[in-house]
Amino acid sequence: MKPFYVKDLVADDGMLIEDHYLVKVADIRDGNQGKRHLYMTLADATGEIQAVKWSLTADEVQRFSGIKAGMVIGVIGRCKEFRGNNQLILDGITGRLKVEAMDREDFFKSAPEESQTMWDYITGRIQAFEDEELKKLCMAFYEESKDRIMYYPAAMSNHHAEYGGFLYHVKRMMMMGERACEVYTNLNKDLLLAGVALHDIEKLNELDSDENGVVPEYTLEGKMLGHLVMGVAAIREKCDELGINDEKALMLEHMAITHHYEPEFGSPKKPLFPEAEMLHYLDMVDAKMFDFEDALRNVEPGGFSEKVFTLDGRKLYKRTF
Repeated sequence: MKPFYVKDLVADDGMLIEDHYLVKVADIRDGNQGKRHLYMTLADATGEIQAVKWSLTADEVQRFSGIKAGMVIGVIGRCKEFRGNNQLILDGITGRLKVEAMDREDFFKSAPEESQTMWDYITGRIQAFEDEELKKLCMAFYEESKDRIMYYPAAMSNHHAEYGGFLYHVKRMMMMGERACEVYTNLNKDLLLAGVALHDIEKLNELDSDENGVVPEYTLEGKMLGHLVMGVAAIREKCDELGINDEKALMLEHMAITHHYEPEFGSPKKPLFPEAEMLHYLDMVDAKMFDFEDALRNVEPGGFSEKVFTLDGRKLYKRTF
């Protein structure tokens, strides 16, 4: 059991913190007067915190340059408040924890449901499609990538950046999508749910995740193209391979390329049919609800969260009832 979970750290209480944390980001930066500083994002299963080691010696620069995302390292320091958020000011780094000594549940954030349960729900919905072509297409993607789908996150650092996050995101979108079809009866449910199943499928090749759901880096293709463009290409290739109807293939390509909606978020066009429009809102709502839920998880009722970058820097309130 870890002695100092991130959620329990209190700023300026004078407590000396000595514990191990997962490295999400590590960067040595130049400061004033020739000094260099180590900036990190550290995490455990309960949350993340920024950490700083000021004024590195030449020896420390050499040693700490080997710290990479995905490592679990020991640190010593104190929690301070910086611009409204907690920050660890480090006195020292005690070394890397060996993988075999780790309890994954202490260090690695995971979706709140078992991967197999989420897999069964998603593939069960796909198997229930009346459209045999959409069923065949979606199952082909999922079955060929099942090993990675079971642990992959849905992001490097934002919503659903956790073990099993890809499945959790798709499952909740499917649940919402089915209910949307009950209200908006003009929607083709099979097409909408196929779009949900495939809209982020190329995150499996955009993100270079390890088996704990930690993404140290984007792949080369991810950096150069991104999962929207990669998704269009993958869908077209698979549709051609399986002989899927050209109109269905084109509509799924359109859903993949438009689900971010705005050019600044990667979509060169906006949705041009109802299922594509609904896909965007299902994606956005699930991402925002995840961010609210995550930020308030460890907040006491009647209290406020730290600033949430993905929600415009808002401090969120947790109701008491």
